[in-house]
Amino acid sequence: MPDFWRNSGFHLLARDRAGRLAPTDDFLRAYLLRPEIRPIEESGPGERALHAALLDAPDRAVSERELEAIEDPDTRFNYRVLLDFLARLRRAGSVEACYAGIFAEESVRVPPLFLDQLAQIVLRNVLDGVDDPLEARAGELFFREQKASVEGGAIMLADLETVEMHASGSAYGALGRLIVEAQAPLKSATLEVLDEGNAVLYWERDQRHDLVLAINYGRAGLAALARVLERWVRHLVGVEVSVTPLRQVEDARWSWHVGLDAQSTAILNDLWRGVEVDSGRMRQLLALFRLEFADAALMRRDLAGKPVYLALAMDEANVVRMKPQNLLTNLPLAAHS
Repeated sequence: MPDFWRNSGFHLLARDRAGRLAPTDDFLRAYLLRPEIRPIEESGPGERALHAALLDAPDRAVSERELEAIEDPDTRFNYRVLLDFLARLRRAGSVEACYAGIFAEESVRVPPLFLDQLAQIVLRNVLDGVDDPLEARAGELFFREQKASVEGGAIMLADLETVEMHASGSAYGALGRLIVEAQAPLKSATLEVLDEGNAVLYWERDQRHDLVLAINYGRAGLAALARVLERWVRHLVGVEVSVTPLRQVEDARWSWHVGLDAQSTAILNDLWRGVEVDSGRMRQLLALFRLEFADAALMRRDLAGKPVYLALAMDEANVVRMKPQNLLTNLPLAAHS
């Protein structure tokens, strides 16, 4: 089984009996080595002393006096944010419980960067042992923004950071940047489309983020995304569901829906309320799914046995920012009624 996402921190964690990921000292140390925290040449003795002490014992308590001894106020703020986050991890006992707990609160106080990192680690656990590279590429939607291209009926998702890197010329080094700055034509980047025939390429390039995923109805990429959604719900929510791609929703009186991002949530809400949605907003919808519970008894009594419709959309700039936490907080579970 090929390994992948080695930069996620997954390999620094330990599985508990339930198959969830328990934080270790090495995992906590990895956060202390991030560039926002690691001391630099200008760092003072107070900052260096605290950093060294935490590397030695990353789960130690930090006093207010130690924090105040950090000379730079921005660094002091970064430490407060990081230490609060690491304390959450330790209290939760697992990455999964920490992730779910963050969204169980009234407001989210954890930086988006940490949320994306947690989502990636959870997905790496969810996909461990899965041999379909298309599922791994589809999983990237859960924690990396995508740039959508919709032309000639084809719906392609490319990694946003990679697209922007090519557009800026930085992918071509100093010469590329000079060409861009001179506003001369720059050869567009050719990003390869991942499909069943060449899917094995993903294992060699999983951390390059330069493979495009086609999510047209009927394409293998969309089916792979549906399977990842199933695995995500099974692992984090603890219920068996089936997720089926749809060409369109033919249920005029659907009972429940979950948007997988802010745009699809707003569009589905308007459609459900009977508000007219113009063609421009409708074109933002990229994918539709039907989610069904294997055990209807786990659903709210008034919705038992009814399908839940899911949607994925792009914003006005053709960017897809998925919110996988919506599947934790918005499913019609009996326990939440």
